[in-house]
Amino acid sequence: QLNMAKKKEEFLKEFKEGPLQFKPTYKFDLDSEIYDTSEKKRKPAWTDRILWKVKNLSEVASKEGEFPEEENQISVILNNYVSHMSYGISDHKPVTGTFKLEMKPLVSDPLVVLSPEGEWSAEHDVLLRYSAAPELPCSAWDWIGLFQVTFRHVKDYVTYAWVEDDEISCSRDGKEVYMSASEIPKMGGEYLLCYFSNNLQSIVGISEPFQV
Repeated sequence: QLNMAKKKEEFLKEFKEGPLQFKPTYKFDLDSEIYDTSEKKRKPAWTDRILWKVKNLSEVASKEGEFPEEENQISVILNNYVSHMSYGISDHKPVTGTFKLEMKPLVSDPLVVLSPEGEWSAEHDVLLRYSAAPELPCSAWDWIGLFQVTFRHVKDYVTYAWVEDDEISCSRDGKEVYMSASEIPKMGGEYLLCYFSNNLQSIVGISEPFQV
């Protein structure tokens, strides 16, 4: 029925589905793996399904008056598509899908290039140098954070410095910012510097890993 509808209904044609390699998910007697034993004796059916669609970026861009250089900025790969027979509180068996999502970067070059200056340790104040692209919308609320290489979220910083308040020098080659020795981790390890843009609400530059 779904396959017939996909051929007939325009809005369904671009949706994809993985192979049905599990038993029909409906209709079960409650708390069992036995199909309908009631008077109706309904035929088993693959009622619970997962479909997906990647938005056509060229259509979206045409509405906004812009056309992207590449259409396929996002790719979706289905890794796992299964039913869960152990659940019995409904006459349906739940279905889950696990997907791998890959997104191409919106820019090829970072808006900010960062690097630590000299040896970093908790024994003295440390310096970092950065240079920003002209198109970066700078803000007084931009900051540079020190992160462990395994960080997972922008709030995982060990310490940070305000790009304006903690700036100590400025030249054609870039700007220098200091971080206090009291904030540098004494245990050391491998770290990164990340520039957070307040206007863009995202990290726009990440340094190479370095040792503290």
